[in-house]
Amino acid sequence: MMGYRKAELFTWVVSFLCLSCLSSGFNPVDNYLIDCGSSTNTSVDSRVFIADNLASNLLSTPQDVLAKSNLTSITLFSDSPLYQTARVFTGSSKYTFSIHQSGRHWIRLYFYPFVYKSYNMSVANFAVSTQDHVLLSNFRVTSAAVVKEFSLNVTSNDLVITFTPSANSIAFLNAIEVVSVPDALISDDAHTISPAGDFQGLLSMALETVWRVNMGGPTVTPNNDTLWRTWIPDQRFLVQPNAATNASNIAAVKYVKGGATQDTAPPTVYGTATEMNSANNPNSNFNVSWEFDVDVGFEYLVRFHFCDIVSASLNELYFNVYIDPWIVVRELDLSTYVNELAAAYYMDYVTVTAVSNKLRISIGPYTIKGTYPNAILNGLEIMKLNNSKGSLSAADAVINSSSKKNVGVMVGTIIGAFIALVLAGILFMLFRKRRRLARQRLSKTWIPISTNGGNSQSMVSKYSNGTTLSAISNIGYRIPFAAVQEATNNFDESWVIGIGGFGKVYKGVLSDGTKVAVKRGNPRSQQGLAEFQTEIEMLSQFRHRHLVSLIGYCDEKNEMILIYEYMENGTLKSHLYGSGLPSMSWKERLEICIGSARGLHYLHTGYAKAVIHRDVKSANILLDENLMAKVADFGLSKTGPEIDQTHVSTAVKGSFGYLDPEYFRRQQLTEKSDVYSFGVVLFEVLCARPVIDPSLPREMVNLAEWAMKWQKRGQLDQIIDSSLVGKIRPDSLRKFGETAEKCLADFGVDRPSMGDVLWNLEYALQLQEAVIDGDPEENSTNLIGELSPQVNNFGDSNTSISATQFEVSAVDDLSGVSMSKVFSQLVKSEGR
Repeated sequence: MMGYRKAELFTWVVSFLCLSCLSSGFNPVDNYLIDCGSSTNTSVDSRVFIADNLASNLLSTPQDVLAKSNLTSITLFSDSPLYQTARVFTGSSKYTFSIHQSGRHWIRLYFYPFVYKSYNMSVANFAVSTQDHVLLSNFRVTSAAVVKEFSLNVTSNDLVITFTPSANSIAFLNAIEVVSVPDALISDDAHTISPAGDFQGLLSMALETVWRVNMGGPTVTPNNDTLWRTWIPDQRFLVQPNAATNASNIAAVKYVKGGATQDTAPPTVYGTATEMNSANNPNSNFNVSWEFDVDVGFEYLVRFHFCDIVSASLNELYFNVYIDPWIVVRELDLSTYVNELAAAYYMDYVTVTAVSNKLRISIGPYTIKGTYPNAILNGLEIMKLNNSKGSLSAADAVINSSSKKNVGVMVGTIIGAFIALVLAGILFMLFRKRRRLARQRLSKTWIPISTNGGNSQSMVSKYSNGTTLSAISNIGYRIPFAAVQEATNNFDESWVIGIGGFGKVYKGVLSDGTKVAVKRGNPRSQQGLAEFQTEIEMLSQFRHRHLVSLIGYCDEKNEMILIYEYMENGTLKSHLYGSGLPSMSWKERLEICIGSARGLHYLHTGYAKAVIHRDVKSANILLDENLMAKVADFGLSKTGPEIDQTHVSTAVKGSFGYLDPEYFRRQQLTEKSDVYSFGVVLFEVLCARPVIDPSLPREMVNLAEWAMKWQKRGQLDQIIDSSLVGKIRPDSLRKFGETAEKCLADFGVDRPSMGDVLWNLEYALQLQEAVIDGDPEENSTNLIGELSPQVNNFGDSNTSISATQFEVSAVDDLSGVSMSKVFSQLVKSEGR
């Protein structure tokens, strides 16, 4: 009874202290805010988080471990004082909160790992659950501050949140919120997208906020939201940023009966929008799309926020809304829902079970006579729904047969849309009397990609892994569509091994037993015929052991299909984060970087004109059964400048986070744009985190910017993948960091060539593998001192380098020295 009264007193104190921040909006009945590990109250976003000792009666734990971090290191990562302390759980521990009003509640968990005494929170592995739901399992936070937000409908008198460390591990928590949510915020029903209909049962489900985005506007902080939510800008999610523009008119926003309320979303969200960048062209016809990372095996509640702040009158704006390939709202006219301009409105849709880790949201014009083509979106929320196990953890994902049926519907929709699009294109060409010319162009393009002659319908033969151009003679011709169907079990959705910008990739087996990867074009993709042609033209001109080999292609039945050698271990990205695969060693990572650099170096130098990849990223570096790296996806590639030119002027294409800022500013492409992107990959390999992570504090969102700050301070070791801590020789890490830093120079002329990058990476591997008597942590200068007596004359290179010369240049690029001859002289050569 005494413990219950203390809990009542705690709730009253928190509510009283937070009352001052609730000048308007919702006043929660249950309002638990705890700064874990702190001995004093902490004010954040106009709310007061109570000191840990005032909430100790709510916690049952086998051992009291209150941790305090170094203040200086924390301020480098986050402005929030909540991350300065933490509770460490050495065994299963429970918070028990008395619930005074049943209904939906926020649970917000704050995590930021640091080292306290013998407890290293960056290697903690644990689960978090309630009485009815698993919120997190096999959960780790390696370096960045993370807030996990959940929404549960609590019907009992108590909410118990349990933290369970994995075997031989710990759990930790920096702060926790348990706060009542307005009943009307999440209703029981929504719409489904496939088949279209009604969804009921949301009230009983647990939700995890995956993304909360303010389209066309700035970050909205918790103290500017009645429910203390954070809304992040949308620019980083745009698939084609040039297709969108921003609009703002916050003062015009109205909340009307039958529409949204300020608790649904604040005026800063409804008063800004992303709209089509039609450039005053009344014939504009394209979609604005965003792409978001999600976990496979779950359904998602997608909430669209709309407010027409761009129209001059009612019934002026008509547009379509899409989730992946489905049109979820056709001919949307907001006037029919709210009958006022600038009135806030929202719509909820539940997706099919995700079979891809990407969720695409699109808006596009629905043009009728007399209307200008436009489409808008003001805000977006994506919330994961618990699965049939009651879990929200990716480790407990369930992919059931119904999702396969939905995928079949999706494929049918795609094929039907593609056929309709092709027919419309043919009719258009007939009308313009250009069909004959178009056929002539097509006939010139679709020549067999083999050089050994033969029937264009013949089946592909086995290919060579050779590195010379003569290997091209073993590439097959066009592969019949029937053979592709047979190889992929008629495009069985269970055989899908990836989804990219061009379309889905299927595992396949040819009639002779050769394993292949089959990339099938998606007619709704931003990429299309031009990328299809480029991929064939590029890969038919060169072969290299570190470039993925093209085996053939198919262009029958309005299809665009590319067939490649099969890469058993998938993408480099999947081995770094997000997929749960075992962590790779530093040596393995270096060898993958070296192989990738060799492939890019060959592209830049091994052909009559340099070939610029334009989309270098970890998702386009594939690994075979031996983890040998091969560069893939040449759909955006472009031949480099002529001898008397310095660059190629071209529209900017690439992937956000990897894009060369100089290329973006000047729209002038050189090989050094690939070098910049590769530099980002190097930091991605070292830190094992996404290159853009909007969930992190502002200064950490962009990996390249964040890592460069640490590199320039000489403290790169502070942000490396936790699985590599203590396993990288300092001199190898220093050389690797220097190489990445040079790749990311602001101006292309200051960046090394891929040949220089390759040399430095080979050298970083030698430094990692070298075995020297004495102190194993000697710096690289001393290491060269040990190795240099064996470096004398490089024979055919006509370059004689003394030990002193080699010692100095080893710190730089040594770009003028033959790589193979230098490294053949080093003591430890088996690393190559």
